[in-house]
Amino acid sequence: MSRKRVLIVGGTGYLGQHVLQGFSDIQETTPCDLAFTHHSSPPPQALLNAFPTVLPFSVDLKTGIGFEAISHQFGPPDVVVNCAALSVPRACEMDPAAAMSVNVPSSLVNWLSSLEESNYLLIHLSTDQVYEGVKSFYKEDDEVVPVNVYGKSKVAAEQFITEKCSNYAILRSSIIFGPQTISPVSKSLPIQWVDGILSKGNTTEFFHDEFRCPVYVKDVVGIILALSKTWISEAKQRKLLLNVGGPDRVSRVQMAETVADIRGYNLSLIKSVSASSVDRGVMSPADISMDITKLVQTLGISPVSFRDGVRLTLEL
Repeated sequence: MSRKRVLIVGGTGYLGQHVLQGFSDIQETTPCDLAFTHHSSPPPQALLNAFPTVLPFSVDLKTGIGFEAISHQFGPPDVVVNCAALSVPRACEMDPAAAMSVNVPSSLVNWLSSLEESNYLLIHLSTDQVYEGVKSFYKEDDEVVPVNVYGKSKVAAEQFITEKCSNYAILRSSIIFGPQTISPVSKSLPIQWVDGILSKGNTTEFFHDEFRCPVYVKDVVGIILALSKTWISEAKQRKLLLNVGGPDRVSRVQMAETVADIRGYNLSLIKSVSASSVDRGVMSPADISMDITKLVQTLGISPVSFRDGVRLTLEL
């Protein structure tokens, strides 16, 4: 059997780098050729040094410029993992056109559809922010009612993929947390930020009335690898929508308290406030905790608890 080709779109981002690491780690059991796209030029040298056999490609997702080079130098991919997104809700609110053009993968899917004899699985990262946030533990078949532009752009992406792609797995992810990447990303990582602020002894406000199901990054990678391995070995038609979160529904206060408890910081540093007390320039859903029964039953993967994920993140 010829080696399969895996393309990671947005390979220099937080999840993208962890996915690259994951595929590199399974080369002995599931050998495949790897490539990734990046928007910044050139890609980080630390990433190229860590994965010398992986091919980098500069691609503009808004226009699709750069995809043709992948066709010629890499070939049609068997698995495409789309980690690329404009994922800061406030930035999406300020520029809805940019949010739509990046978050709806039209240039990617149009390119894939143009390839001859193309039979690919698209694994696409969506978000828990497609839900309205008015109840706990949303299921995949609950109505999507996003309250901000970011959520709306991700709903539009899901609709586009389900209409245009023959085989896909859409992963509605909660907050992804875990260790830093090989080439450190500039964005603030949630657990490291909380740890840093509490370690300085600074009293900090955290919301007590916004709930999510944060998921450990290596569990997300494990889900992507499981889907990819099944496709590579069986290539059975796949149309899948999964909530991807951890097993615990937690508020920002509870997230901070978990870090403080594990580290031994003073809990009095954590000041509980309502989300309504802060103007973030964007509507934010109150409770978008998710039911992950379908994930566990479909893939046999049970994400680690929030507390265990924090311990792994802080390497304790």
